[in-house]
Amino acid sequence: MELLSMASAFMLFYCFLNIAWVVFRRWRDRRCYLVDYVCFKPSDDRKISTEFSGKIVERNRRLGFPEYKFLLKVIVNSGIGEETYGPMNIVEGREESCTFSDGMAEMDACLDSTLDELFQRAAAASGVTPRQVDVLVVNVSMFAPAPSLASRIVKRYGMREDVKTFNLAGMGCSGSLISLDLVNNVFQVRGKTTALVVTSESIGPNWYCGKDKSMMLGNCLFRSGGCAMLLSNDPAMRRRSKMSLQCLVRTHIGANDDAHNCAAQLEDDEGLVGFFLGKDLPKAAVRSFTENLQRLLPKVLPTRELILFAARTAKQRLKWLNKAGAAPAAARVNFKAGVDHICLHPGGAAVIEGVGRSMGLSAYDLEPSRMTLHRWGNTSASSLWYVLAYMEAKRRLRKRDRVLMVTFGAGFKCNSCVWEVQRDLDDEGVWKDCIHSYPPKTLANPYFEKYGWINNE
Repeated sequence: MELLSMASAFMLFYCFLNIAWVVFRRWRDRRCYLVDYVCFKPSDDRKISTEFSGKIVERNRRLGFPEYKFLLKVIVNSGIGEETYGPMNIVEGREESCTFSDGMAEMDACLDSTLDELFQRAAAASGVTPRQVDVLVVNVSMFAPAPSLASRIVKRYGMREDVKTFNLAGMGCSGSLISLDLVNNVFQVRGKTTALVVTSESIGPNWYCGKDKSMMLGNCLFRSGGCAMLLSNDPAMRRRSKMSLQCLVRTHIGANDDAHNCAAQLEDDEGLVGFFLGKDLPKAAVRSFTENLQRLLPKVLPTRELILFAARTAKQRLKWLNKAGAAPAAARVNFKAGVDHICLHPGGAAVIEGVGRSMGLSAYDLEPSRMTLHRWGNTSASSLWYVLAYMEAKRRLRKRDRVLMVTFGAGFKCNSCVWEVQRDLDDEGVWKDCIHSYPPKTLANPYFEKYGWINNE
């Protein structure tokens, strides 16, 4: 009887170990690893110089002097340099006669270049080929042909018949983190899965040729760009990966009318389609950012910092109760207590400065976003990856560092995520040809030198 009891106990213990091992493997397989990524660098014949920017403005015959002055003032204060890129139909002066073929050619140039390089690097480093991709997510907000861009990639690279494809549109500048969240959710229910995320934006077919000031802003800020990312939840990929996802928080305040309408594609009074950026946009961005942080901070900050933040908030409220006056300012959060680096979406100079002030960030923290805006402009959903690539090219990313990404998008949305660096990173990537010149001692503004007089008019 005693031997039987011991045998039963041993069998139970053995079963327990097997169950524990299965649970552990499933938990381990749920990690999302960023294996590699490649940012798009267009050809030099697509560069938008100071001189050329002025010519593009002058070509619009609908503009009177007030609109001309407004456009130049926005360009002068945009924080964008002379090395950004535009689509070929704009370079060739065909912004009012853009064809479907122009839009498709713009997408093909980005998709083919980034994916060719990504698969070449993946095959050399980890043996991953297009046939091994299980999930494909393509995000281009303002261009949705049929067959989809995802189908175009499947055909171009001969992917398997059972590849799961998703083609996202209308997600704006938040699209890449939304795509990442979709992939991460798939990873929760599938073991050893390889995913490909491709993000870009269609500039040529969506160029605004009217004179509505709220729609002209996009022409000044948005430039051509894109990125392709290879992701996996296979534990064998951990050592070969660049980063692992720690958490991702999505916030959508579109139920509010002002927030929903502050950034939208509309027709102007003349029937010309453009992307409207309203006066309520900063307020919507602040509200969505605040909502996002309320969910993000408990996942990121150590307990000690959360207690200190609660104490500072209580102290400010007590001071406000004891004397009349305006509502107290929000207590400052020490983000650097939970993360080492911060990738802010380079939507514009005002966006970077405003979010930087609210987060208490230093010039060193904001440098990657500022330099990305200067070199590449606002490339929509792919912008964050140019910022990350800058950090990597500057050898800032060391093993176990934590990187916070924050981005905004029409709807109105604020999305954020935190990565942990898996190994020391030093790939110069898309910054290879120019990283040695950044940051310059003085950030020259060629637009101000040529058109700065407009600020005094």
